[in-house]
Amino acid sequence: MSIEVSGLSKKFGDFTALDNVSLHIETGELVALLGPSGCGKTTLLRIIAGLETPDSGRVWFAGEDATDVKVRERQVGFVFQHYALFRHMTIFENVAFGLRVKPRSQRPSEDAIRQKVLELLELVQLDWLADRYPAQLSGGQRQRIALARALAVEPRVLLLDEPFGALDAKVRKELRRWLRRLHDDLNVASVFVTHDQEEALEVADRVVLMNRGRIEQVGTPREVWTRPASPFVYGFLGGVNEFRGEVTNGVFDPQGLAMPAPDLADASHRPAVAYVRPHEVDIEPYREGGSGVPVRLSHAWLAGPSAYLELAREGLDKPIEAEVPEGLFHALGLKEGDALLIRPRNAQIFLQSPN
Repeated sequence: MSIEVSGLSKKFGDFTALDNVSLHIETGELVALLGPSGCGKTTLLRIIAGLETPDSGRVWFAGEDATDVKVRERQVGFVFQHYALFRHMTIFENVAFGLRVKPRSQRPSEDAIRQKVLELLELVQLDWLADRYPAQLSGGQRQRIALARALAVEPRVLLLDEPFGALDAKVRKELRRWLRRLHDDLNVASVFVTHDQEEALEVADRVVLMNRGRIEQVGTPREVWTRPASPFVYGFLGGVNEFRGEVTNGVFDPQGLAMPAPDLADASHRPAVAYVRPHEVDIEPYREGGSGVPVRLSHAWLAGPSAYLELAREGLDKPIEAEVPEGLFHALGLKEGDALLIRPRNAQIFLQSPN
């Protein structure tokens, strides 16, 4: 079942949580709502679930207006960050809960409930824990049980609010891979909220970048990573260097290195910022008359196959960061204090708005 929201706005007092948000999610699609705290992603998820009411705008499920439909009638499965399992119930009873509280006319028989619960516990690979209590499970196991409980009512839509946020890094990585495989078998529209960019890029079919109640960009993980639509998206998705200068006649000059800016050919003496990822910074030893921005190596450390460099540039308080292969680092014999030249590649340049 597809999900569509159109023109959603929501305020809490003077705070604007959502500002005219529209989005379409296809059946079988796993979409990540990504952004910093307070950007509106959880509010959007709760409005889709029916837990919040928009001030304006509509929500459609499979082309039918669901804006005023009650939560229990929306057939939405919701998974919270902190599991929300009933401590006094066994794992079996937790998963069965949603089926047991259905109206009598819709409630399955006890045999059908038992079969359904056991199938779900097998699906999340925890059927051997049916008689345990939540306190006896690890955080990762509890989150899988919470997901099984959400699936028990056969939801048309699956919504997950920071589902792995309370788990340590290793368990989080394992569970998100597991969720991706499980989702492919479910074929329902799924939306999950996260502030972890690695999580969104690894798991989602599409990523929705949100900021201050608005959508900044929607695209596949590759699209939002390689072609960020705004400075905010560039800065939010991983480390980035900023080179400031002026654009004139399609050329950007960050004080020492001319960069082509064909998309800005009509600009004249306009202040601009070029954004460059650390792995897109080329380095070489300094030589007089060489092409590049002069810097000094202030700090370096090795991690895995890469060397990470902090480069100081005169007049800048914030260091420039570069990531180079470990072999190149050793071949150049780099040491702190060395003078270097750097050349950014694949820079994306944005004009600055006049203040």
